[in-house]
Amino acid sequence: MRILSGIQSNSLLHLGNYYGAIRQFIELQHEGEALYFIANLHALTSLRDAAKARELAKETAVAFLSLGLDPKKATLFRQSDVPEVCELYWILGTVVPVSNLERAHSYKDKIARGVSADFGLFAYPVLMAADILLYDSDVVPVGKDQVQHVEFTRDWATKLNVTYVKGYDPSDPMGEKSGARGALKLPSYRVQEAAAVVPGIDGQKMSKSYGNAVELFGDEKEIKRRIMSIKTDSTPVEAPKPIEGSALYQLLKLMAPPSQFGEIDQSWRAGGKGYGDYKKVLVDFFQAAFGPARERRKQILADEGELERILADGAQRAREYAAPVISRVRRAVGL
Repeated sequence: MRILSGIQSNSLLHLGNYYGAIRQFIELQHEGEALYFIANLHALTSLRDAAKARELAKETAVAFLSLGLDPKKATLFRQSDVPEVCELYWILGTVVPVSNLERAHSYKDKIARGVSADFGLFAYPVLMAADILLYDSDVVPVGKDQVQHVEFTRDWATKLNVTYVKGYDPSDPMGEKSGARGALKLPSYRVQEAAAVVPGIDGQKMSKSYGNAVELFGDEKEIKRRIMSIKTDSTPVEAPKPIEGSALYQLLKLMAPPSQFGEIDQSWRAGGKGYGDYKKVLVDFFQAAFGPARERRKQILADEGELERILADGAQRAREYAAPVISRVRRAVGL
């Protein structure tokens, strides 16, 4: 089983990135051939500072390694180091209906939030499809908001296969009966049901763009300050605390070891303890959960030559996966 996913390098990673995606990626590297890329081409839709773009791509790679990705088991690479993805992006785009892009949920959501409607944002799902298809991916782990993109990917791959592969039968995509295998393999998605929706310090979904994130590798004092500033209500110390809509309770439930959460939950419901005390406990949980990764990060940054070697090796391996796919597509379309 070949597994593929990526993380945009348009900001420093935070708790939402880890519990919503990266934790699952680290677990999946033990289930099959895992390819994880730093989506620095996608990041250009929102990041317009060259020096910052380079730095954030490096930071994203360091974060993956610090949090447990094993480059001997999983292939880690920068998206931009595999030029074949841009070629497939264009070829695939020649069969993509504009109407599909116009109804993409992510595009409509970003436009509604005031993001500039440029070509990069509009065609983002096509590049995502090329990312998936280029490596003959079997499984793409996604959140529920990304399912539509994988469905588009399957539809567009089918359309290219029907258009260019003589005798291709969509009901027999691998050509087991007809002998006409598609140039592009149809991937499946795996919805990460266990992936948490992590609240930010203001109670909304944690997002760098909302300014409510707790960074995984930020300054220690700033991390503590942000945790201590988590929005709470005016419930008195002695009273039971409300659970519904409480970002602090949700974060405690997410980060507390199971053996300790029962006691926290009991005291929360009983009352007698203030929000400030719970926030201090959450700071301790953060340090226990990410202290080792923060130390590994320092070690990795001390040898940037090794980091570049890992990324270069990952890009070479990714291009080896990509080579037979782009070769099939070129032959199919007449290039």
